[in-house]
Amino acid sequence: MNLAEHYNQLYKTSSEAILAENYTLDTQINNGSDSRFGITLLIRPSETVRANIQLFLEDLKAIDDVQYYYPDADIHITVMSIISCYDGFSLDKIKVHDYIEIIEKSLIEVNQINIEFRGITASSSAIMIQGFPSDKTLTAFRNKLRDNFKKSDLQQSIDSRYTIETAHSTVMRFQETLKNPEKLIQVLEQYRDYDFGEFKVEKLELVYNDWYQKVENTIHLADFYL
Repeated sequence: MNLAEHYNQLYKTSSEAILAENYTLDTQINNGSDSRFGITLLIRPSETVRANIQLFLEDLKAIDDVQYYYPDADIHITVMSIISCYDGFSLDKIKVHDYIEIIEKSLIEVNQINIEFRGITASSSAIMIQGFPSDKTLTAFRNKLRDNFKKSDLQQSIDSRYTIETAHSTVMRFQETLKNPEKLIQVLEQYRDYDFGEFKVEKLELVYNDWYQKVENTIHLADFYL
């Protein structure tokens, strides 16, 4: 996949939809009884990168403060959704150690992952930071995870919703009618190619999480250091 082309097309389609007020609201964000949970392998951007993201979010909040903005602790890149969130999933349904073993096995040849956060893109319901891995290491690792999990008899739903190939980070979701779609797009245009920074991935995290990766609903399962 050409990530730049993918992000560009996504932004073009979504920005047009937003301006036409043909966007989608997420009605579950503040639903305290939402029982969709799963397990995810993820990367957290560096402190410097997250600080730059928060500056961007402050500019968005200045024009529309009723949307859902990801707090610093929740910002992440999904490496692999191993069990996609579904109603009623709980940790007592799996043996966590078995999952850790497969991830460790898949990481054997992974030495270093670098990711550049440059520019923003959008969907019909969210705003994302564009992530660009420096080489094919992340792609190769994801493929190894796919192979090793599919060879196992462990519960997993890898690629069941879509095949993950990007390295983006969702940072804002639409939860209320947009106050001013035109102003929103104006701010997004200012950050379309903004340099949020590059970072070397020092560790991966395996977590039990809700749909939005809210820290208060997350259980940390394991760290994998590179």
